[in-house]
Amino acid sequence: MIARPTRSDWLLLLALGVMWGTSYVWIKVAVQTLPTFTLISARLAIGLALLATVALVRRLELPRNPRIYGHLFVMALINIVIPFTLITTAEQQVNSNLAAIINGSVPLFVVVLAGLFLHDEPLTANRLGGIVVGYLGVIVLVAPGLLASGASGTISGELALIGSTLAYAAGAVYARAKMRGVAPMVPALFQVAFAFVVITVIAFATEQPFGASWPAETIFAIAWLGVFGSGLAYILNFRLLSRIGAGGTSVLAYLLPIVGIVSGFFVRNEPIDITIVLGTALILAGIGLASSKRGQRRIFGRPAPVAEEAATVAVEAAPLPDRAANGSTPDRAEPDAS
Repeated sequence: MIARPTRSDWLLLLALGVMWGTSYVWIKVAVQTLPTFTLISARLAIGLALLATVALVRRLELPRNPRIYGHLFVMALINIVIPFTLITTAEQQVNSNLAAIINGSVPLFVVVLAGLFLHDEPLTANRLGGIVVGYLGVIVLVAPGLLASGASGTISGELALIGSTLAYAAGAVYARAKMRGVAPMVPALFQVAFAFVVITVIAFATEQPFGASWPAETIFAIAWLGVFGSGLAYILNFRLLSRIGAGGTSVLAYLLPIVGIVSGFFVRNEPIDITIVLGTALILAGIGLASSKRGQRRIFGRPAPVAEEAATVAVEAAPLPDRAANGSTPDRAEPDAS
């Protein structure tokens, strides 16, 4: 049962925003001494240990359908392996605040992909307007790197961040389509588990994890990323999804860029210029417009499956008492927002 957010829920949302929003600056710290896959493997190992412990304590019921695990493996690739690799690689060239801001535009990419692949998430007028405004923000952020001479490293980093954002959006749409009715803790646990195995194999095949430099600052960064960014954050996200649903947790889209900018400034003295401010404002405005309840005139969307249309017609034709008894408007199962 989805409930209205309480004061404790808002505090948990704030804590979750801090955990995920500060991840970018600690990635920036860790990439100074660790190779990409070693860094990701280390943080996932800590996160997996926390998630597995919680799953054991709660006696998490595992899915019995073997096909679910195939979908979870795909989600691990597009929700963790690909975006984590792109973000970590990008932050070797760009500031952490830029990574946080561009990744904050994930909801805009979700709107586009959902309109293309999900019949119940059509592209509407307000969403189209939000996409235009939000993508202008991305252009504002990326344009200086594209226009600057000799900034090929910056350009590749910015393109990698856009790629990671697209991967996160694809993961959200895939989860929406394939994880209906699955408890959010299940994809959280198995995504991290499968991703850890894949990334660790790559790390040992291409890098020398035990030969890397591990100064105190790097150890702290990895511990933060593992405990908070890849462990407790998923647990809090699971609790919030269970209580207030994906709609309630969508406020995170507004928190992550702001937290990323602030943490980048205080931890690494990253500049906050007019480009950062304007780009962030446009992205947040686009997200707000896309999620608005006004202007929801349908522009484009996939048709519903024939069987589902028939079921809908049958439900609409049923007498009101029968519809009430059978639950005419059941709550949709919300996927994990990892």
